[in-house]
Amino acid sequence: MSKSAPETPDSTTQSGVITIVASRYNSTYTDALVESAQSTIEKLAPELEIRVVRVPGAFEIPVVVEAVACGEVQPLAIIALGVIIRGSTAHADLIADSITKSLQESSVSHLVPVIHEVLLVENAEQAETRALGDELNRGREAAEAAVAMIEVMASLEN
Repeated sequence: MSKSAPETPDSTTQSGVITIVASRYNSTYTDALVESAQSTIEKLAPELEIRVVRVPGAFEIPVVVEAVACGEVQPLAIIALGVIIRGSTAHADLIADSITKSLQESSVSHLVPVIHEVLLVENAEQAETRALGDELNRGREAAEAAVAMIEVMASLEN
């Protein structure tokens, strides 16, 4: 896994909606991811309206992402946030694989960038590093990727 994120994108003047779909499970970490993503979007894209939709667990994220992508007001980007901590069975791997495939399918079929930061980690320490830390904060990185992709998609329309 890379420990160096791409450069922070320039701010954008695009207006519209960006939706964050986040799990409530492992709330210590997911709440921090949401807060970091929101503050980064507010800084880089002050004209964007941020909508946050919370779901019970990570497995429920893709169906809501699909519903948002099909909605009357299509967002410029969707950010999927969650934390899955691997246990002693294959359950976490099955869920993570299913989520990844579903998010990619939604993104491609609706031509809406879906930023996938549903983290599969080994333990609470890894979750803390990625959700609560400054260096590897995946909430911040998800927001930066969303803003960058909004600009890319806008450039394709011109």
